[in-house]
Amino acid sequence: MSWLAVWLVALGLADLVRAGTGGSLRWSLPAGAVTVLGLALLTGLTAPVDLVVLLASLLALGLWQRLSAQAVATGTGHVGALASLGGGVLWLLALSGWASPAGGPVGRWLGWADLPLLGPGADPGRVLLVVGLVLVNLSTANVLVRLVLVAVGAMRPGLRGDLATSDDPQPSDQLRGGRLLGPMERVLILGLGLAGQLTAAGLVIGAKGLIRFPELQATRKDGSGVDGVGIDHVTEYFLVGSFVSWLVALVSLALTR
Repeated sequence: MSWLAVWLVALGLADLVRAGTGGSLRWSLPAGAVTVLGLALLTGLTAPVDLVVLLASLLALGLWQRLSAQAVATGTGHVGALASLGGGVLWLLALSGWASPAGGPVGRWLGWADLPLLGPGADPGRVLLVVGLVLVNLSTANVLVRLVLVAVGAMRPGLRGDLATSDDPQPSDQLRGGRLLGPMERVLILGLGLAGQLTAAGLVIGAKGLIRFPELQATRKDGSGVDGVGIDHVTEYFLVGSFVSWLVALVSLALTR
């Protein structure tokens, strides 16, 4: 799955750049393109079929960037954004049998280096896939969760830029820290799963409910929440966001098997 691994690294980095620049696509799209081309050279994916497929994959990456930004900002175009993300993954998986094995300078370095947890001779394709999945769980998953929350009405769309938030009160005003806790939670689940500790990963999921329960109870008791956002909105926000976040982590884990 070397093509998918390269694409996921580029996708994750592009969304990290987008988050770091306040939602601007000016730098995120070039960052994704440069990452795809750079990794193709560094991993020896330079056969004609490799280059054609990887260049074509930039279309799905660009569509995801633009359509997800539009969906989060305006509340429209969710289907197109999800289709571009899912289609990119499925398309690269379907054609993965034609991909050249990852190697090149990265492969030679991994064969020489004695990295912690990897050791010498680590498979470059698998290492690249895990790196890509970690980046996706850190950045892209946040956009995906927010997109789904806006799509089902659990959050209001922002209207002041690609990823800006609305001035109206949001359920996230009551449950703070989700944008930081979510990536940490997903990476922890992915790491525990890769280590074979699936039971511990389940405990992480259960712990989140215990941590958030007092906040949900406080909202229920006062009957109104924060700035008029009631318990029903806060609960929907928590449940939908959590389940989407967990699904991203579990799908990521499945791709490593």
